[in-house]
Amino acid sequence: MSPDLQAGFRFEWSYTVPPRASVPQLYHDTGFCLDMPDVLATGYLVGMMELACVHGVMPFMDWPREQSLGTMVHFSHFAPTPPGMTLLIKGEVLEVDGRRLLFRVEAWDGVDRVCEGTHERHVIDPLRFNAKVAAKAAAALKAVGAA
Repeated sequence: MSPDLQAGFRFEWSYTVPPRASVPQLYHDTGFCLDMPDVLATGYLVGMMELACVHGVMPFMDWPREQSLGTMVHFSHFAPTPPGMTLLIKGEVLEVDGRRLLFRVEAWDGVDRVCEGTHERHVIDPLRFNAKVAAKAAAALKAVGAA
């Protein structure tokens, strides 16, 4: 990660809400969700907020040898957004502490402030990380075989 990434760095990212991001579409396999309003699901919104942070710091990463993973989200979802509307997500790096990044992020849909909160990410070496995941998957298979 470039040492140029410092607290105070600001970024913006836009994303048009696809139909698959609505509550009934995202949770189509859960009966009662099919009757819920056709609006952006909070779970999908959280992913969009994370993705905005990834986009924001991408110029400072040695991609693909450096990547980041979300480790904490603390968001409030204030207003419904129907599919087709475009969110403008604005973020600011609050802290850079080694490989830990802390962001303040907010989203607007052109009519309302939709979301705001904080998000933490950690910069990883994907080769090392994927090796740990593979070892964990192998251990899980072994445990299932032993049961």
